[in-house]
Amino acid sequence: MEIFPKTLGSRPRLAVELRPEGVVAARAEDARAVLSAVAHVSLPNGALAIGLKAGNFIDRSSVVTGFREVLDAVAGRASDRNRNVTIVVPDAAVRVLLLEFDTLPTKPVEALAVVRFRLKKLLPFDSDHAAVSYQVMSTEKNSMRVLVVAMSHEVLEEYESIVDEAGYKVGAVLPSTLAALAGLDEEQPAVLVVNAGQGGITTAIVRAGVLLLHRSLELENEVAASGEAGGQELRSGVGYESTMQARVLASVEAAMTGREIAQTVSVATAYFEDNLGHAPEVIFSAGPLGAEGLKAILEENGFERPEVRELVKAESIAVSAATARVQLSWLAGVRGALKD
Repeated sequence: MEIFPKTLGSRPRLAVELRPEGVVAARAEDARAVLSAVAHVSLPNGALAIGLKAGNFIDRSSVVTGFREVLDAVAGRASDRNRNVTIVVPDAAVRVLLLEFDTLPTKPVEALAVVRFRLKKLLPFDSDHAAVSYQVMSTEKNSMRVLVVAMSHEVLEEYESIVDEAGYKVGAVLPSTLAALAGLDEEQPAVLVVNAGQGGITTAIVRAGVLLLHRSLELENEVAASGEAGGQELRSGVGYESTMQARVLASVEAAMTGREIAQTVSVATAYFEDNLGHAPEVIFSAGPLGAEGLKAILEENGFERPEVRELVKAESIAVSAATARVQLSWLAGVRGALKD
């Protein structure tokens, strides 16, 4: 599935994704995107404050160190370390929209101006100075459906500067879920993809390479952060009663987050049925929550035996790959970013 024009003719053979939980990088030798090396490092809680406005990096030093560590691990030869990389950014740092137009000018420059004008009232930042990409998803009589991605220049520069500081060059930028969807085959029948992790969830529906739905939501409660808060109280010597209260609070907050995830998937499933006439046969999982975690949450919240699979298959990693221990659920974004 082609999402965006490739700035270098083909995407770089190195990709790195940043999420609140950590950084993951991968290398592939060709457009089939069989991963020949992968690496992952965790980040301290609170290192990132993902958003549409500048100031995403609270602990910049840890993020730069994480980028350098994973990219050096997958780059292989020293000469590879000056190569361009695709950076996969969190969905919460960009705005992804599906817009309807009667028509667009045939010249890209003129079409982009029309898209920017439409964005003026839809973005919390100045569309005239934002990085904007678009791709026509479908065309019918007197109607065009267009995928638009916008990112403020200030936020984009923050992410690019992290890669530069780690010793690499940015060749392309993709949002997390769109990068994951790029790993789907064009012949793939309609699928529902859920990209869930700390602080956010995105649901997307794709049919034969055409994006039908993209919906991102921030989760109000941070499960991992809540659990860590309880641990910090225990280490600082706060009494047993307070510690138990913290643990109970963490479990309640975790349950609320589970309900938010289940509700979001339920809405996407209903949209799938309304527009395609049947329920999704399988739900594909991308992101750190993983297929097992997503399946458990859905079952706890009333879904009857949902079939949930990882978007990335085990055979997507080469047998001879130089790999660290990286869960498949982490690899959807970088694997899609490496597939042309």
